[in-house]
Amino acid sequence: MTAIHNFATSGNAFKLALFTSPATMGATTTAYSTSQEVSGTNYTAGGAALTKVAPTSGGTTGFTDFADLTFGTATVTARGCLIYNDTNSDKSVATIDFGGDKTSTAGDFTIVFPAAAASTAIIRIA
Repeated sequence: MTAIHNFATSGNAFKLALFTSPATMGATTTAYSTSQEVSGTNYTAGGAALTKVAPTSGGTTGFTDFADLTFGTATVTARGCLIYNDTNSDKSVATIDFGGDKTSTAGDFTIVFPAAAASTAIIRIA
């Protein structure tokens, strides 16, 4: 949790960017790119900074998480997002598919992260 991606509280800075349905992201996505990124009111290319939850462990699983992120009064439609390391060459950390388009019209577009626990945290290493 403190190597290429240093999730420690004093470690790297991470961001979350939103993407449209034509975006092709997955295991081969290595870094943030503006290709197929959403655009709209109150959303800036590159997304927004994430607030980290300090890494910890439970049993044999190390995990970390982020505080929920809200793009306030936003008008956007997104199919998924990319968490990336803003400190380390915008390297990809995780790609997330929302399972369908999610839309906000002049309202809050909020990414709700799961609880920070060994079996639920968004980033887990076992």
